[in-house]
Amino acid sequence: MLAAVYHSPGDIRVEEVERPSIGEEEALLRVRAASICGTDLRIYSSGHFKIPPGTSRILGHEFAGEVAEVGSMVKSLTSGMRIAIAPNIGCGVCEQCIQGHNHLCSTYEAFGISLDGAFSEYMLIPKEAIQQGNIVPLPEGVSFEEAALNEPFSCCYNGSRTCRIEPGDSVLIVGAGPIGIMHLFLASLSGASKVLVSEMIEERLTEALEFGADLAINPAKEDLPAAIGEATDGRGVDVIIVAAPSPAAQEQALELAAPQGRINFFGGLPQGREFINFNSNRVHYKQLVVTGTTGSSNYQYRKSMGIIASGRVDLSPLISARFPLSKVEEAFTLAASKKAMKVLITP
Repeated sequence: MLAAVYHSPGDIRVEEVERPSIGEEEALLRVRAASICGTDLRIYSSGHFKIPPGTSRILGHEFAGEVAEVGSMVKSLTSGMRIAIAPNIGCGVCEQCIQGHNHLCSTYEAFGISLDGAFSEYMLIPKEAIQQGNIVPLPEGVSFEEAALNEPFSCCYNGSRTCRIEPGDSVLIVGAGPIGIMHLFLASLSGASKVLVSEMIEERLTEALEFGADLAINPAKEDLPAAIGEATDGRGVDVIIVAAPSPAAQEQALELAAPQGRINFFGGLPQGREFINFNSNRVHYKQLVVTGTTGSSNYQYRKSMGIIASGRVDLSPLISARFPLSKVEEAFTLAASKKAMKVLITP
């Protein structure tokens, strides 16, 4: 079978590799759609601690497909089933896993990182993923492409729920890439009275307005605090989601938040720039709640899939381009250029 194999930073090759053979408690997925994530781009450029030097790996953790083969002891799957898979597999027995937070397991495994992923024609589904609820049958009407986007959407669902967005809240989203737009959809769905977007790429500002933002601001050209003050009658914003890897944006969020505001540091910061100047008096005197979220649990993955199935959020307009496996390097180049939203590999 064909697969896009990562060998080292900057080195990903389309190769003919052996199709996985399955055990009696495993299954085989025929990949139908896989999306390139920011994590894939970071691995491609700088590696990952779970991929030791000298180790090759098939990347891809945002995906959906159909079951091709089923082990003799697997009762929950049948050949031909349309499924998506939450990519983080917890140990199943630690405190975080028992609480349902498998994505916070300290010894987690993940497709496309510690396990071979979906930038291939077929992918092995280990027994742990089957037994621990990582597999989600696709609801009727949900396409493979939409289902592939559920992984980042579920991460946004995690962040959005942590912020406790309520009807009537004003929301500021910093960053108008695909993650920022997904947060925009969720804020609107939660009843936000006003959704503001801050972004320095002009094309994405325009797209944010097309996707429903009430106001789009370029902080490189406009006075962001003044614009926020005018839009909120001087109160500040009830909820701020920093969906960009910007230390300055995290610091500024404390100034822009309204009293009793909620802030989510959604985007991780680059290595070497992970410390910020945190004005704790702003938190103290405005009674702010500052949170961080990462990934999503199997439960959250199912909940966000339900939102897609309801038709109340349409993620398909976020798909900018589709590439076959043979053009994976071209696909990565486009995804890294920030000239596209979501780029899909369709094996």
